Amino acid sequence: MVASAITPVTVLTGFLGSGKTTLLNALVKDPRFAETAIIVNELGEVSIDHALIRESSEQIVTLAGGCFCCRAAGDIVRTLRELHDLRFMKEVAHFKRVVIETSGLADPAPLLATLVEMPVTAARYSLSGVVTTVDAENGMATLDAHPESVKQAAIADRIVVTKIDRASPDRVAALRTRLAALAPGARIVEAALGQVDAALLFDTGLHRVDSPVADARGWLNAGAYASHAAAPIHDPRITSFVWRHDSPVDWEDFATALDTLYDLMGGRILRMKGLVNVQGEAGPRAIHAVQHALYPPARLPTWPDDDHTTRMVFIGRDLEPATVARTLEFS
Repeated sequence: MVASAITPVTVLTGFLGSGKTTLLNALVKDPRFAETAIIVNELGEVSIDHALIRESSEQIVTLAGGCFCCRAAGDIVRTLRELHDLRFMKEVAHFKRVVIETSGLADPAPLLATLVEMPVTAARYSLSGVVTTVDAENGMATLDAHPESVKQAAIADRIVVTKIDRASPDRVAALRTRLAALAPGARIVEAALGQVDAALLFDTGLHRVDSPVADARGWLNAGAYASHAAAPIHDPRITSFVWRHDSPVDWEDFATALDTLYDLMGGRILRMKGLVNVQGEAGPRAIHAVQHALYPPARLPTWPDDDHTTRMVFIGRDLEPATVARTLEFS
């Protein structure tokens, strides 16, 4: 991969004490995690194990596993730009992916929007996925008490249930059930002492780091939402559903309807993914949004299966499926 290529970014989020630090310290020992740049928020609690450090500078720490860690001075955009330039000048080790660790109290949505709204990042980086850690021991209480933790789980592509060695099987099972209701399309994995397969965390996006072929079916995972019970568990304001349209659409008409939807309800849409059947095109257009930020659509050469209907997955807060359908329906 050359320095000018689009670099996938994984956002690692999770509430305070949910195990992000332990997870990162375990992952940097995994050879599959090599060639990774880790950005930690200056307000975050991450402290990479010093036994793994090879060399360090004021801002950047080089780690033994072929990756490195840097501390963002409150400006993720500037840090991403500097890393891109340093890689081009070969002043840091080559990296083929970025992991951004957020503060435990942070709403990750503004950071996700930055990756598309700021031209300096959109031209060089793309959101690969969101990984959220949830503590098996205290996760239920955290979700009850802190709306930020609910949102962190609801927008995830992968949820890592941590500290399973410190919770009973019944507690873990109940937490998994609740998380599955919050994020039906997210894969839930379990970890003790941060031990988890790195490939499960970073192969979450439409495009894989080491493959030119898009995985549209796995990325969308619309079937998980279609089979999801209508009534969410414990978190009635969070809803998820699939909107479908049977016939091919005119792209300009559809884009106008989508813009209208986000003008009216962007603040209530936590996350959206979709495949759109556009008139005259052999494959679908993949669309993706986080809250009000719409990512540029990606044209795919072929459909992932025999279902060529337009289908869009929505995860929202106080978002009514009928209202979304009325806004998007057009002749």
